[in-house]
This record gives sequence, C-alpha cells and structure tokens, in this order.
Amino acid sequence: PGKIEHAQGGTLFLDEIDSMPMGLQGKLLRVLQERQVERLGSNRSIAVDFRTVCASKIDLEAAYRQKLFRQDLYYRLCVAELHIPPLRQRRDDIPLLFEYFSRAASHTYGREFRPLTPAGTDKLVKQDWPGNIRELRNAAERHALGLGRSPTAKAEAAPAMTLAEQVDAFERATIEQCLIESEGRINVAMEKLGLPRRTLTDKMSKYGLDRRRFSDNDGQKSANDPPVDGNNSPIV
Repeated sequence: PGKIEHAQGGTLFLDEIDSMPMGLQGKLLRVLQERQVERLGSNRSIAVDFRTVCASKIDLEAAYRQKLFRQDLYYRLCVAELHIPPLRQRRDDIPLLFEYFSRAASHTYGREFRPLTPAGTDKLVKQDWPGNIRELRNAAERHALGLGRSPTAKAEAAPAMTLAEQVDAFERATIEQCLIESEGRINVAMEKLGLPRRTLTDKMSKYGLDRRRFSDNDGQKSANDPPVDGNNSPIV
C-alpha cells in the first residue's frame, strides 16, 4: 500500500506541495475528486477516505496565477487556510522556540543545558532569521554544542569539551553547514565534502541531521481538505 492507503481514515500531510510536478498534481486532483486509487500495475480501484493537509512555502494563489500551480487543485485543497508568518513578524516567539530546541539538542547530545543571558536573548530577537524555524533550530543546536557559529557565542561561554566531543562537533557542524549551502541536496553535499553517499548518510543519521530541515522556508500556508464518505459528503 502507498501513502494514501496508509492515510485511510486519517490525515495525509503533503509538505511543500508547491514543489509537486504538474503531472503529479493532476493525479492528486483525481484522487481527491474520485476518492479512489489504483496501485501500480493494477486496474482495480480502491476506495479511500482521508483528510488532506498541505503546506507550502510560497503563496499558492499567486503561484496558480503565474501558472506555477494548478488552479483546480488549489481550489480543491483550499477549504481552510492558515497563514503562519515568518519569525521576523513574531519576534516574541523566538526566545521560547530557541530554548525548546536548545533543550532538546542538549538532551540529544548529553550536554548541560545553557540558558541564554539577557544579552544573548536580545541578540537573538534582533536577527531576521530568513531561514525561519530551520535556521533557528540549527542555531539552537550549535548553541547547545558550544560552536562558534552560534548567534549567542559571544554572549555565552561554552563549557570545555573533550577532544572526541570537539571532533564530533566540528564534523557535525561541517556537514550541517554544507547541507545548508546545498539546501539539503545530498548529491551536492557529497561532492562538496568528498564523501561517498553511504558515508554521508551514515554521519547524518549519527548526528540527527535530516536533509528536509535545510530547504528554504519563509512562512507557510496550509490548506485543509475535510475527509469525505463514499458519497463525497463531508464527515463531521
């Protein structure tokens, strides 16, 4: 069974739907309208019932007007829309999110949690964070590891690390920076780092680096499509 069948009776989340090829958009529209799928190599239709939630890093309405997204699919998805503003428009959230990510990273890497000083918090809030949550999370992890590229490095003194910890931290930071520059594209990162794909993916797994976190994300739009029964009527 595919992703849609696995979502039977639940929710199918499609992240960055703006990146979906036009041909695939047409297939998705057909599934949403007919509430049926056919497995690869089969002629038998399977009824499906699921809710659709989508996220986009661009304005889909503007995208379909520029013929970059299917208009019919946009209107099929856009039942309820939620706009999440970028961090620069909700600066009060930045310290709370930074602390959450920093605590999580400290726990993951066995480091003592270091709260921000007032100066560090002020420096954090004044930044624009063009990469939004992904950039903030990466900065929080660097802060937890005591690395120099942390935006609070000058305001916070990092505790001493062993040589092995410093080597791991340097390797992780190097791979992370390469993933940021390559926007999470593994083939590009492999070439820059001079590593075989298996070696790179093993190290990413070791350091908890998910390539999906490194693509640009400047605010998101979500559209909800309520689940329907066999008669295409909304389920309440």
